[in-house]
Amino acid sequence: MGNFINRYATPLTTGLFVVSAVSGLALLFGWAPRAFHGMHEWLSLVLLLPFGFHVARNWRPLVAYAKRKTLFLPLALSLVLAAPFAVAGLAGGPGGNPAFRALPLLAAAPLSDLAPILKTTPEALIEALKAQGLNPTSPQDTPAALAAAAGRPVNPVLIALMPAP
Repeated sequence: MGNFINRYATPLTTGLFVVSAVSGLALLFGWAPRAFHGMHEWLSLVLLLPFGFHVARNWRPLVAYAKRKTLFLPLALSLVLAAPFAVAGLAGGPGGNPAFRALPLLAAAPLSDLAPILKTTPEALIEALKAQGLNPTSPQDTPAALAAAAGRPVNPVLIALMPAP
């Protein structure tokens, strides 16, 4: 195992860091987020293993940095730079895509109100829901009520109302 650590710890750390950095930049700038999101999360976790090997391999130099007190300023600076993001994330409302906050509003809206938003008629929405095995009876029915009556989650009901791209 020692030979593996000596030979591959730094190259693996470097390679996975590059993947993490590129995928992180892609996510930051919104470039193909579906392609990079899972890659960034999982391979950044995998990066911890070779990082641990790298630290083990370079333990003496790391201790020397600590003895010279040159380790603590970069670590403290890293924490200071990270703190505003953590505080903002904890202080803000729910995380995730803000567009998803509209889903409960759409689910509670009558079909007659949803029709113009979806560029269709209430009657067409009723037919689309009937095709999904639901039982709408009026343009005043809501997706949430129809989903509850059918014992289904509301999100697939909302998706069934969406026009084809």
